[in-house]
Amino acid sequence: MISYLKRVYDEIKNVIKNINHIHTPIIAQMQLHRLYESPRIDEDGCLLRFGFKACSQNDEDGIIQEIFSRIGTTNRYFVEFGVGNGLENNTLYLLIKGWKGVWIEGGKNNAEIIRRKFHSLINKNILTFDNSFISKENINSLLAQKKVPNEVDLLSIDIDGNDYHVFKEINCITPRVVVVEYNAKFPPPVLWVMKYNPKHTWDSTDYMGASLKSFEYLFNDKGYSLVGCNITGSNAFFVRKDLVGDRFQQPFSAENHYEPARHLLTAAFRGRLTPNFGEFEII
Repeated sequence: MISYLKRVYDEIKNVIKNINHIHTPIIAQMQLHRLYESPRIDEDGCLLRFGFKACSQNDEDGIIQEIFSRIGTTNRYFVEFGVGNGLENNTLYLLIKGWKGVWIEGGKNNAEIIRRKFHSLINKNILTFDNSFISKENINSLLAQKKVPNEVDLLSIDIDGNDYHVFKEINCITPRVVVVEYNAKFPPPVLWVMKYNPKHTWDSTDYMGASLKSFEYLFNDKGYSLVGCNITGSNAFFVRKDLVGDRFQQPFSAENHYEPARHLLTAAFRGRLTPNFGEFEII
């Protein structure tokens, strides 16, 4: 009798698991659809309606593409910190579209995957990869070692902790566009920055990064305007002030552009197939 009840229990658990697997993306799609119907999406200069996922975690690929459609590109060179295993980040789509640049990732397992999956691009010097743990003490020397040009089109920062402190320290490059992960737990006007810890590694909690308002002030001091956030409340987009003009939605403030944390929406951007990468041809 006990064994029979256990089998029934296990079967019920599997049914619930399968229902949740199907149900969560459906709920996320419905919520996303409602957000895209908001009048705010259609306001002049707003970036949200241009979001889509190709290789990013959420809708960042589309927003980045739209930013560069407005300001143009120069050398089509990127730098990204914290790329994971390389299969879902903010610059892989650019790499596929013919850009080149640098990835820096601290994880050893991720580094092995990157070297295996992207070996052909690394061998052709299209992609430069460095397996280093980034700190504010070493970031400028790392960029210099990789011979990163002074002006790059895009810098993306997602190191789950010291993002604010690392960007504040950078003085050897002047990116035209910067994407940085912010901590949406703290809406404007809250000023909050994680205390700097050179040994910090993300523990899968919300103790990380900085509030959007804190980033707004830092980037303003360094010559950048906040032009938008993505719809999941994960990434903020900054454009160098000499390139902004009347191309983006004003005011360039956290109060105007803040998006709350909508982690559930990630399921709406997740495809049925597991992300992968292999050699390809442009025909």
